[in-house]
Amino acid sequence: MSFTGFGEYAIDFFDGLVLDNTKAYWDDNRDTYNADVRAPMEALLAELVGEFGTDFGEAKVFRPYRDVRFAKDKTPYKTHCGGVIEQGRGGGAYYVQIGPEGLRVGGGCFHLEADQIARFRAAIAEDIHGSVLEKLIAKLTKQGWDILGERLKTRPKGYEADHPRIELLKHKSLYAARSWEPGDFLHERECLTRVRKAWRELKALNTWARDHVGVSLRSAS
Repeated sequence: MSFTGFGEYAIDFFDGLVLDNTKAYWDDNRDTYNADVRAPMEALLAELVGEFGTDFGEAKVFRPYRDVRFAKDKTPYKTHCGGVIEQGRGGGAYYVQIGPEGLRVGGGCFHLEADQIARFRAAIAEDIHGSVLEKLIAKLTKQGWDILGERLKTRPKGYEADHPRIELLKHKSLYAARSWEPGDFLHERECLTRVRKAWRELKALNTWARDHVGVSLRSAS
């Protein structure tokens, strides 16, 4: 099935879920979620995986259920639907999300395990690889991307405070993201066009993450 846009009631479904995040609401509106949200997300990823998944990773739609075991917020359902193409968390990712705020895309290192952080910082510290990442981030910023991620307040252990890329070295995760407010494009092929264009802009960052960070040895064991 080709992607023709998210369903007419996709945003309405999430608006309702924000107000009533209960099993009763979910059960009453499950068909809308499946038809207007999940099925289009699967179709979107299916069309894009051929270009972005080759030698990189597999496509999947994230589960709608929240992990509430250690969370103060015990609401059971995520108020967005996310999809991703990746080999494993941290080593680069092509991410897309639809929710009440509209469409959001991103890529890079969303979460890093200890072994990934070590490789990430070692690559940044090297002049060749670190300079490449620095230029990639500068280019994405100029293109309008937000550069995000968890950061240390001080320098990481083992690195000098005057290192030329100390601000990058402080990162424990590093990714780029951008968003569009809800609009008619969500229900049209234009949505796929925007995601494809955005992911192409992220390709160099994801390639850097794949080559220099990779999948966590912890998750692979």
